[in-house]
Amino acid sequence: MLKDNALKVFIFGLVLCLTLACGRSRADNIEAPYPASTAISNIVFDWDTHIRQAPGSDNWIMTWASDGHQYSAWGDGGGFKGTNRKGRVSLGVARIEGDKDAYVGVNVWGGQDAENPATAEGKSYGLISIEGILYMWVSPGSNAQGYRESRLYQSNDQGASWAAADWAFEQSDGLIFPTFIQYGQDYQGARDEYVYIYANYLKEDTKLAVQKPGEIALMRVSKTGILDRSQYAFFSGINEDGDPVWSPELERRSPAFTDQNGVGWTTSVSYNPALQRYFLMTEHDKTFESNLGIFDAPEPWGPWTTVLYDRLNTDDIEQTAFFYNFANKWLSEDGKDFVLVFTGIKSNDSWNTVEGRFETSQ
Repeated sequence: MLKDNALKVFIFGLVLCLTLACGRSRADNIEAPYPASTAISNIVFDWDTHIRQAPGSDNWIMTWASDGHQYSAWGDGGGFKGTNRKGRVSLGVARIEGDKDAYVGVNVWGGQDAENPATAEGKSYGLISIEGILYMWVSPGSNAQGYRESRLYQSNDQGASWAAADWAFEQSDGLIFPTFIQYGQDYQGARDEYVYIYANYLKEDTKLAVQKPGEIALMRVSKTGILDRSQYAFFSGINEDGDPVWSPELERRSPAFTDQNGVGWTTSVSYNPALQRYFLMTEHDKTFESNLGIFDAPEPWGPWTTVLYDRLNTDDIEQTAFFYNFANKWLSEDGKDFVLVFTGIKSNDSWNTVEGRFETSQ
């Protein structure tokens, strides 16, 4: 019996070492699509810091605005101080005031005790503040209805009112739920004068599902032309000099990120200035199961490496999350301490934050 136990311990240790050596791939043998990150050696979450609010409201994309606050959008609930039924709106916008351990959420547009009523329906996973103006990608309805289009909305009064663009990416374009790269406050620290936007390729159009095989498009537009569809250009690959190629023709797009295990129907991307890395987060394999891939790269188009490819494993929450993003206002000065904002279904159909830390070789 003693020898059997020793053998089991040896085998367990060997499997663990092999798993860690595989670039932080999942323990159930689903391989990560990219090699292990050389910039980030480990990622740790502190579940003692987990905060849950706004039950019944999900999504919660984050951006850091010119007034010093963060703004977020939610769907199908009452937002902060609301519930699934109390104050319920299809789409709402909230202001997040304060630091990571002492913040308050205020419903700006829609929801319980809102400062302003919501005047549109839909869902959003893309929100950005640029030179005092908020922009938000809005898709209509819930579930597969959201694939019908993605339309840009603009707010000149910190989310109190919104106006829709006269164009949209249609379902026939094959791109869903666009999201902006998040930089510093009010887009400070951006790499250039362009706004960078990701959108996942649509593969499964009958329900919300991981899109297989997974491909994510990248596009860019001048900050001064964000409402002008004719100014958008699409990433079309890398040339012989190693530089990105951009085309005004959507049909010539080439994925900036791929995963044969699939990508979620949502994605988030943010830039960490201290670590000088872009972090992309999306699902894989199956949706609504807390499957999380975190990837890093020196540029918006790569080359990508793997920080984490697993479930958001913890006994503190259900394994039902589907969307994740970093709150850039709450990054530490050295870029290593972060706050993850995430949401899901069931008990995770809510606003959730948890603090964590990147471990690096430096």
